[in-house]
Amino acid sequence: MPSAQSIEILGAVAGFCTTFAFVPQLLKIRKQGGRDLSYGMLVFYLTGVLLWLGYGLFLHSPSVILANAATSFLIILAILLKAWKERRPVSSTLVPEQISERT
Repeated sequence: MPSAQSIEILGAVAGFCTTFAFVPQLLKIRKQGGRDLSYGMLVFYLTGVLLWLGYGLFLHSPSVILANAATSFLIILAILLKAWKERRPVSSTLVPEQISERT
């Protein structure tokens, strides 16, 4: 039977992987905008992560708490970045993919 410490380490590594898997999406939103992401998905995802955070708080599980607090922060950042990118005026120079989308 694994020790409590090894189980907590397993949870911490899993939380790190699932949390930071969202970072490339943030970089994509920053670079290309967030048109491909719906607010509904982001809010639904945030709701699930906040529920996991509450679950971790009830269990007093540091790995669950830390991973879901960090993921919540990243999702909120994604929502704000998406909103900020959508408010910016469209650039007058379009890349070929954008030109074909508009025709």
